[in-house]
Amino acid sequence: MTDAYQPLRKRADGVWAGLHAKPWIRVSTGLQGMAAGAGEVLEALRAELSRQRVDATVSEVGTTGLCYAEPLVDVHVPGTARTLYHNVTPEQVARIVAEHVKAQRPIAEWAHATADGTLEGVPPRGELPMMKGQVRVALRNAGEIDPLSLEQYVARGGFEGLDKALSGMTREQVVQEVRDSGLRGRGGAAFSTGTKWSFLAGNKSPIKYILCNCEEGDPGAFNDKTILETDPFTLVEGCIIAGYATGASNGIVFIRHGHHEPIERTTRAIEACYEAGLLGKNILGTGFSYDMEVSLVGESYVAGEETALMEAVEGKRSMPRFRPPFPAAVGVWGKPSNINNIKTISYVPEIVRQGAKWFAGIGTERSKGTVIACLSGHIKYPGLLEVPCGITMRHLVEVMGGGEPSGKRIKFLQTGGPLGGMLPAAQLDMVLDFDEMSRAGAMFGSGGLIVCNEDTSIVDLTRVLLAFDQMESCGKCFPCRLGTSHLLEILERACDGRSRPTDLDLMDRVGRNMRAGSLCGHGQLGYNPVSSALKAFADEFKAQMSDAGPIPIPPFVGPRSTRRGAQMTGDTPTAQVYPEFVINLQPVTTASQQPTAAG
Repeated sequence: MTDAYQPLRKRADGVWAGLHAKPWIRVSTGLQGMAAGAGEVLEALRAELSRQRVDATVSEVGTTGLCYAEPLVDVHVPGTARTLYHNVTPEQVARIVAEHVKAQRPIAEWAHATADGTLEGVPPRGELPMMKGQVRVALRNAGEIDPLSLEQYVARGGFEGLDKALSGMTREQVVQEVRDSGLRGRGGAAFSTGTKWSFLAGNKSPIKYILCNCEEGDPGAFNDKTILETDPFTLVEGCIIAGYATGASNGIVFIRHGHHEPIERTTRAIEACYEAGLLGKNILGTGFSYDMEVSLVGESYVAGEETALMEAVEGKRSMPRFRPPFPAAVGVWGKPSNINNIKTISYVPEIVRQGAKWFAGIGTERSKGTVIACLSGHIKYPGLLEVPCGITMRHLVEVMGGGEPSGKRIKFLQTGGPLGGMLPAAQLDMVLDFDEMSRAGAMFGSGGLIVCNEDTSIVDLTRVLLAFDQMESCGKCFPCRLGTSHLLEILERACDGRSRPTDLDLMDRVGRNMRAGSLCGHGQLGYNPVSSALKAFADEFKAQMSDAGPIPIPPFVGPRSTRRGAQMTGDTPTAQVYPEFVINLQPVTTASQQPTAAG
């Protein structure tokens, strides 16, 4: 342990002990909590504590992952069970303060779980269906700490990994540790992280970049944003370790414009690290220097592609670059760069702190560690959970997610975002493994799992996904720009009951051309939703495209309900049917364009 880290840890332990010496109330004010009304609950709580003259610490935390239980209020009073109250309303706050906080009598009938201790009739948090079986690494601090408190993060082992790397490991040893852990990219490609780092480490440029990608525009995925709003320090620490391992001088966290809580909390975490000497010159007195900042971009889904991301960071339109050269040689502003997903980087501090062997002992032979899954759709317990690779999809959905809430049959899962695939219910016994899911045509991707019951039309959902993909195509290459438009027109004809006999063959030809000729993954994977749906539900497509007639769609579902302008005909360009799907090309906030060499 370095001399500079010891006083930071001592101060953090003191802060942590102080928090537990008096009532401590944690309110989940992440994106999910605020959407459910946590802001009003927080305001009522502070007012009630003042009215009843109760001395308590109130902390805003990120979600615990129990999104179905939001707003969630976590009450710790010394001498009583730490209790989680679910779906709290402002009207309930006065009683919680009076009986639990002031009189030290937890309210069992309102409690969802206890985090420690026992309360008759209330299950421990670890025994809740969604929590039982989780192994939390990247989400280890979710709902536990104030995301803006450096001391709370350090008190739970934060920056031990960085201290260990800087004080006792060479750059090469850190790269090897990450490689030996088996960590693979969690952004969709699942490429070996240690191998990817080695490409950048071999470049001798004095200015190199680590880019952390939180574009996360996938419908159904919210895990990257959740990490940044619950525990941004783990991302900052991982990014600094990545910088040390690769010899990089600068780190940039790329966040989609409009994600206010992740943006604010990440920015403030970086500022706190500068103040504590964990960023900037001579970090922890070791001679290593590293700078870090946040870069924002407009709402462009294709900006998640690594070269398009670099264009966005430079303040340009998000469009992919031709490769080679690859980013490790020529990246952002022409400097060598490495791009990693937020989840990937967030695993690094614990891998370095606890060792590669520990992480490699979790998961399967080829898919090591854990994954973060986002459950939504027709599911009893929507939310966020971190599970070891190797768990079956059926257990994930039917046990941890509670299954279909109305008792209807689950028909399929839509996995991996709009470029992912469809996993029919018959394949739910498949284990969560990157390679196995890829072979099945249903990649895990960014972690979104949308559960669809028997009432869902596979044809119409595929059309909705293609509408998104067509809207988000940057238009730079013909196979993607035209291919997504042609596929969408064919599916529109199918949904309107006007299919042509050759449409199935036409979709296959268009899809193969997209895979072979598109510049980036958006076009190369753009046929995935169609091909995987056809593989599992060919009969439904054929029935709809023959004489089944138009699909009845409620007016509020999908882009069809907001169509304006010309009506669809076989020759009508898609752009005329979806005039509202226009990429916003407003000026963006960019990272500093005059970096200085560091370390």
